[in-house]
Amino acid sequence: MTPPQPTRQRSGLLILALCFVTIVFDGYDLVVYGSTVPTLIAYEGWDLDTGSAGLIGSLALVGMLLGTLSVGLVTDRFGRRRIMIGSIAWFSLCMLATAFAPNEVVFGFLRFLTGIGLGGVVPTCIALTVEFAPKHRRQISNAVMFSGYSVGGVSAALLAIALLPETDFRVLYALGALPLITLLPIVVRYLPESVSYLAATGREDEARDVAARHGLVYDDIVAPVPAAAAVDTAPPVSSMRELFTPRWRRSTVLFAAANFCGLLLVYGLNTWLPQIMRSAGFALGSSLAFLLVLNLGAIVGAISASFIADRIGVQKVVTASFLLACVAIFLISLNLPAGLLFLLVAVAGLGSVGTQILVGGFCATHYPQKLGATALAWSLGIGRIGAICGPLLGGLIAGWAMGYQVNFYAFAVVAVAGALVVGSIRTQNRQDPIGSPKSPATISPTASTQTG
Repeated sequence: MTPPQPTRQRSGLLILALCFVTIVFDGYDLVVYGSTVPTLIAYEGWDLDTGSAGLIGSLALVGMLLGTLSVGLVTDRFGRRRIMIGSIAWFSLCMLATAFAPNEVVFGFLRFLTGIGLGGVVPTCIALTVEFAPKHRRQISNAVMFSGYSVGGVSAALLAIALLPETDFRVLYALGALPLITLLPIVVRYLPESVSYLAATGREDEARDVAARHGLVYDDIVAPVPAAAAVDTAPPVSSMRELFTPRWRRSTVLFAAANFCGLLLVYGLNTWLPQIMRSAGFALGSSLAFLLVLNLGAIVGAISASFIADRIGVQKVVTASFLLACVAIFLISLNLPAGLLFLLVAVAGLGSVGTQILVGGFCATHYPQKLGATALAWSLGIGRIGAICGPLLGGLIAGWAMGYQVNFYAFAVVAVAGALVVGSIRTQNRQDPIGSPKSPATISPTASTQTG
């Protein structure tokens, strides 16, 4: 009789890579709108001005709000794998349909539907990345994964620079459907289910097998149930309700506010930066180049900042990044040389997109594993209100003709507010997934500086 072969171990890098590519398309599908705003406003046959363009920019984010909050409610029932697969298929099909929109009304509605699919991606990717990453590398793993958003933004800007002078904007939206034939089959084949979800639904053997396959310590993710809990007949508290218990209520509210500020900056700048710079006298190509530099700065800055966060604590780094964004955004409003403006835009990319990446990682490591996905979905869902406000705010200011500088003043104020909110989150030693206190020796350096 042939002895059973040992299970081949897979690296958590596989999950990181799949989530990274998913977020690349998420970033592309959102930033492509900002790349095409100047073209859409000038498009013959469509009646778009700055106000209506801002409204359409917000529709996708309204959809993301609904999608993200819905994920928070159904994750415990359907699991993260099925949500990821369904979300990718949804937003890809909607992007393909958007490419054939006959008018601005249908175009806006399809952007809303696209946002619903995109809303399910972000919290799921963060939760999976953090769960399958080594404990001492969670912030850098999350930052590398989430930098895919800026890679998608860079791709959107580069393709817009290359294609818009010669082709219709519809081509850029059609490219957003590529996950249907490139990414989705790979995700279906290789993405595992969450260990914490499998354990929570009574599939402990399968959960242990997935953990072993990916080199994870099962008890680090799902702590063993102590004897006292085993005989406890009290009904379990749902993840959403537990977020608002006295232990977590303050953090839950503050993380939602931090995401509000961060996402307002991300989508306000990514939607309006090209048009704002055109108002400042730059040509279309140069204006799109500012969008490119914004997202390049986010990639470099977020990964660099995450290294520091894993060593000194993510809360300090996020607070400092928000303040850095305030300074850079304010200075962009001044009449400075083009080279210096590009440098400041790159710094603003760190302080806006990069900071939002770190906020997501902060939230994911702040809570026990069993609450992580729901906490992310909740805070990102409420934060989407800020994302909705970003494009609307830019459109309103442009419509008031108060000068392009006012956009930057408003965004700088939001960055200060973000720093104050993050600095107000209380820190204390975290408890493990079932609530048993860990000794200081068993808490990772990252977790101990970020939680409570």
